[in-house]
Amino acid sequence: MTDDPKPRRAQHVYTLVVEVGRKAGDGLPDKATGAALLCYASGVDEAEAVRETVAILKQADMAPLDVTGHGTREERLEAGDEIGEDEVALMQRAAEENAVIVAQLTPFYD
Repeated sequence: MTDDPKPRRAQHVYTLVVEVGRKAGDGLPDKATGAALLCYASGVDEAEAVRETVAILKQADMAPLDVTGHGTREERLEAGDEIGEDEVALMQRAAEENAVIVAQLTPFYD
């Protein structure tokens, strides 16, 4: 028997777009009907990144309705996406802090 801790699985950072509805205390503009949030979330796989993102948003009194995954940085580059320095810095921060970073919020109006 060994005292070595269980090896950690590699964390990746996923780009997610989360659509949220309205909920009391959500901080969205008064006349907004919801919003889209661009998030960078770390996880061992995309499912974990989605679960963590939804949990964090619920703790922030938001009402997540739908999550669309756009893959890791590598997957996005392979698909031909252009990723700017600011976006790379936010992805790096998400990786270093093992966190969910909300990079952009776009409110929806009727």
